[in-house]
Amino acid sequence: MSLEKKILILAKKAKKAAQAMAMVSADEKNKALRLMAKSILAHKKFLIRENQKDLKAARLKGYPRALVDRLTLNEKRIKAMADCLLDTTRLKDPVGEVLVSFKRPNGLLIKKVRTPIGVVGIIYESRPNVTSDCIGLCLKSGNVSILKGGKEAFYSNKAIFDVLQKSIAKTKIPKDAIHLIPSTDRKSVNVLLKLDEYVDVIIPRGGESLIKFVAQNSCIPVIKHYKGVCHTYVSLHANLNMAYRICYNAKVQRPGVCNAMETMLVDERIAKRFLPKMISLLKEAGVEIRGCAKTKKIIKKGIKKVSASDWPEEYLDLILAVKVVKNLKEAIEHINIYGSKHSDAIVTRNKKEAQEFLKAVDSSCLYVNASTRFTDGYEFGFGAEVGISTDKLHARGPMALPELTTYKYLVLGKGQIRK
Repeated sequence: MSLEKKILILAKKAKKAAQAMAMVSADEKNKALRLMAKSILAHKKFLIRENQKDLKAARLKGYPRALVDRLTLNEKRIKAMADCLLDTTRLKDPVGEVLVSFKRPNGLLIKKVRTPIGVVGIIYESRPNVTSDCIGLCLKSGNVSILKGGKEAFYSNKAIFDVLQKSIAKTKIPKDAIHLIPSTDRKSVNVLLKLDEYVDVIIPRGGESLIKFVAQNSCIPVIKHYKGVCHTYVSLHANLNMAYRICYNAKVQRPGVCNAMETMLVDERIAKRFLPKMISLLKEAGVEIRGCAKTKKIIKKGIKKVSASDWPEEYLDLILAVKVVKNLKEAIEHINIYGSKHSDAIVTRNKKEAQEFLKAVDSSCLYVNASTRFTDGYEFGFGAEVGISTDKLHARGPMALPELTTYKYLVLGKGQIRK
């Protein structure tokens, strides 16, 4: 059977299962999630063993260390996967929530009610935990999921999926509520993107090239999660000790993720006081600094000259671009030109300045005196997420349970007819 035929059959099964999935109670969904979490922990040795196959291939191919880090499964990360599923059980089921209810003069009662989207296609790259996170979120929100992982995590993704699929066999969840396309052929992505008759939305998670490819080739609506070119602006009015901690955390704590700081902007009036210690701390942590001309005048040794291509770059590594700016206005202009509308921060004690930053910067998540590393569904109290949407329609920022629903209007009458 051809690849196209296999994926078509899978999509048809998913569409049929979506009707049944929308009727499953919150209790049954939570029961399935608890069984999934238990099964993930019970099979951790199997998951680590399968993950080692992917890690071995990654090392042989010389993948960057940031990618290898995202790919790695260990006991701590497997426990985090299970915990995420359990956390999802504690979240309110969005399905059936009445958003608005009102009565018309003619007596019609109109309710705007949350309902599952239907069939959600998720295309992702190297993080195996995305498999369980997204299956869990789609299940809790009443959706059917079709997952297509990257070839880098092929064995890991399949192992996680197999464990979860066996778990739901013991519940009232439809057996076709979760699917994984078991192929490393990129052609399978093209096939999935044309099945608009059966798939309701596509959510790509990965690098910029993947997301652009999906957006340009999909016949299905796409919710985009573009790269995270995140900035931190250290203002003239910053508490410098606070700024050292925030900038260090935003860059160093986990550099290979989309909410890590990629560019640090510093007001020129405090640059000579701030930069020497800040750059020293970053260099001690192994960060490569690429500075503008003004930065290099202050830090004369041990840093590289920044190039124009660095400003829009998502390094996902221990590399940081540094720019000294005249003031808040220039910082905002830089962020709105080169940022990816993901997450940006200001460090300041000036409330008026903070408010101007919050109003003027066009990003999905904005911070005052905090690290951009908090842009995360779990950190926001949403549980897991299917990604950080940089779109403006339907979903923006961490995309969790409510964003995996749409709505419909329920109109209740007593025999009214339109005159």
